Amino acid sequence: MTSIGIIGAGNIGRAIAAALAAKGIAAVIANSRGPETLAALAAELGPSIQAGTPAEAAARDIVFVAVNWSKLPGALAGLPDWAGRIVVDANNPIEAPLFKPVPLGDRSSSEVVAGLVPGARLVKAFNHLQPPLLSGDPSGDGGKRVLFYSGDDADAKAQVGALIDRLGFFGIDLGSLAVGSRLTQFPGGPLPALNLVKL
Repeated sequence: MTSIGIIGAGNIGRAIAAALAAKGIAAVIANSRGPETLAALAAELGPSIQAGTPAEAAARDIVFVAVNWSKLPGALAGLPDWAGRIVVDANNPIEAPLFKPVPLGDRSSSEVVAGLVPGARLVKAFNHLQPPLLSGDPSGDGGKRVLFYSGDDADAKAQVGALIDRLGFFGIDLGSLAVGSRLTQFPGGPLPALNLVKL
């Protein structure tokens, strides 16, 4: 069975963990402050979610990364070689409280993240929905809530697409990372924060 890790325990990381827990899917969640600081969260979410270290989370088959943009390099530094494992980029180049866009030049945020996880197969997903929608009932509005994803590796996208389906969402493949990540990137893309439902 595919193992799952989550690096980052802010709003998005917690929402992803809650979505997994709702389906009884096992995952390890980690932050920069140590597993003991996540014990209460893991207990709240249920037995399928365990607190761990970033290295433990990064060793899983599919690894969600949801970290404040400025802290990404530090959060990903020093981790073992990714060796073809799947990294789901759930980040946006913006931070509270000012929500000022980070200048990236001609690169998309996913192209920046890809440079921080050499050897990984990167899929952009889980970044465009607000946390309450991500952790809530994906069929709560009378259909399946839409989750977009994109990437350059067909097998990695297929695995993330299968997980999206297992969580009860309706996945839509937006194509390559260069195209799809820009469509869902916040700010700048036309698709973030849209609560779309497939009836």
